[in-house]
Amino acid sequence: MRRKIAYAAAAALFFGAAAAVATTEAMADAVLAGPRASLNGPFNVMLRSPDLGDRLQKVGEYVRFKTSIPPRLNELAILVTARAWTAQYEWYAHYQYAMKAGVPPAVAEDIAAGKRPTKMEGDEAIVYNFTRELIDTKQVSDATFSAVKDKFGERGVVDLIGLIGYYHTVSMLLNVDRYPLPEGVKPPLQALNR
Repeated sequence: MRRKIAYAAAAALFFGAAAAVATTEAMADAVLAGPRASLNGPFNVMLRSPDLGDRLQKVGEYVRFKTSIPPRLNELAILVTARAWTAQYEWYAHYQYAMKAGVPPAVAEDIAAGKRPTKMEGDEAIVYNFTRELIDTKQVSDATFSAVKDKFGERGVVDLIGLIGYYHTVSMLLNVDRYPLPEGVKPPLQALNR
């Protein structure tokens, strides 16, 4: 069951009609004018708190489109994070982007199954290891940290942490909202026994 509230109505409840609509419209306009050009997915949810939503969408724009991490590896980390949350819509949307960015289908399939991919390139393994270790242990070892730092620099370490954190937030927003998949699309992720 989806917990959807019309964004203008929700904003009006919290902020008063005129101010709420203006704040909500400003956030919506910013998203629509940016590289995503859509209010699908988390942006519809973020509109319930447009001040926070606008700040989050700016972080999302940076970590997705302006980061120092190459797009293929960025999308790999997003898939790992979506799998950790069993975030169906997030996986559905970013699987397509990951394929376009060059993530091998077999790598994505292993991640979807909750397995460590067996055929990763060296840079993919570096990003996968960092992402999984950070999610699983809430920290990373010196060796894992050094591998990312050596490959992408200190900025890359921070950009990757920011990406993982942002997509944790997105996954939580989508899961709590029970954001639906498009009509006729089956959930791409099965529950994992962990």
